[in-house]
Amino acid sequence: MLDKLASEIDLMGRHLDVIRAVLAHEPIGILKLSECLHLPHHRVRYSLRVLEHNGYIHATPAGAVVTPRAHELLDDLDDRLDILAEQILSMKNKHT
Repeated sequence: MLDKLASEIDLMGRHLDVIRAVLAHEPIGILKLSECLHLPHHRVRYSLRVLEHNGYIHATPAGAVVTPRAHELLDDLDDRLDILAEQILSMKNKHT
């Protein structure tokens, strides 16, 4: 169960790295993103597909660009991660 959670956290981290890289270099294509992030093309392609499906990026002929929804996510990210961290710590503290 915890292995699945760790895997999802890793995947979310990759998706966030992709959003940040798109924001920094937009418009940007898969090859350049792969190079910037030191990730295989297939992983970048998967993250882009997930992010586009969820409305965080938009594909253009020149490459990926972020949407207003991505800006909202990044603006609220620290607060939302703090809440998640507190939830995880509360689970730990219940068993110590």
